[in-house]
Amino acid sequence: MDPIPGNDDADTGQGPPPGTRSALTLHINGTARTLTLDHRTTVLDALREHLGLTGAKKGCDHGQCGACTVLVDGRRANSCLLLAVAQEGARITTVEGLADGDRLHPLQAAFLERDALQCGYCTPGQLCSAVGMLGEVADGFPSHVTPPTATAPDGPAALGAEEIRERMSGNLCRCGAYPHIVRAIEDVAP
Repeated sequence: MDPIPGNDDADTGQGPPPGTRSALTLHINGTARTLTLDHRTTVLDALREHLGLTGAKKGCDHGQCGACTVLVDGRRANSCLLLAVAQEGARITTVEGLADGDRLHPLQAAFLERDALQCGYCTPGQLCSAVGMLGEVADGFPSHVTPPTATAPDGPAALGAEEIRERMSGNLCRCGAYPHIVRAIEDVAP
């Protein structure tokens, strides 16, 4: 166990001070996982360092690039900004949990078909964000570019290229695969 910075007792081998760690249960990709974590541990670090799920990437560590995007209770979220202890009982889906066994999620298949990746670093976050975004559209949530007349009160917004680009704008791709990402999402969109 790593000592806590600023803890004078860390070198004595006594461990962290009382009250700095908690046991919690997260439901990761359909499996309940109980962990005891430092209160400062983010969901991203819990996934990568404690559970070995390295799909979500640490890009900026400030919630600005989207490489760490996961689904929390069906909604997309930057896992680098979420404290794990605050997600007790949450259902978290990572890119590893999108496929159904050996059968790829339709978006994963579309990304492959459309060559919507280059280096692949941002791809897990892009995929999770796209899944979450399609859920938001299905629930009728408008975006900044959705015209007021484009959605019925009880129906989804029309999802064209401009709408997709706006809704995916929180996910950066340094390789510039955006046109292929948009086409892949259009292929899957209702």
